[in-house]
Amino acid sequence: MRTTLQKTEETKADWYIVDAAGQRLGTLAVRIARALSGKHKPTWTPHIDNGDFVIVINADKIELGGKKWDEKVYHNHSGFPGGLKTKTAREIHEKHPTRLIEKAVRGMLPTNRMRDVQLGRLKVYEGSTHTHDAQKPQPLF
Repeated sequence: MRTTLQKTEETKADWYIVDAAGQRLGTLAVRIARALSGKHKPTWTPHIDNGDFVIVINADKIELGGKKWDEKVYHNHSGFPGGLKTKTAREIHEKHPTRLIEKAVRGMLPTNRMRDVQLGRLKVYEGSTHTHDAQKPQPLF
């Protein structure tokens, strides 16, 4: 039996929807990253981008375990001396509720040329409404 490799013209991107209400951030990010990269498909090929679109709703109702709301710290450096800025997960969540999911998924995708392309297929919304009804998204899990 021969292994068949998928070609670029054979790829088809599906649309999936995920409700983040009451789900843990890490578990959710793993499932989203697999769908964006296409690893959940039996036709996955390493050198072909065959990922799907993922819509995440209710991003403001995500959960973190234990004391992570106050102890999980995100760093950002401007590149200048003394330019290190740190924020806790709670501070980021209060100002930009969608950013925690985006950061977690970005960290779980491989660091290569395709990461920004795959992140472009991620649509995260705070509430339960989204603008992609015409694509008829299916539940991811």
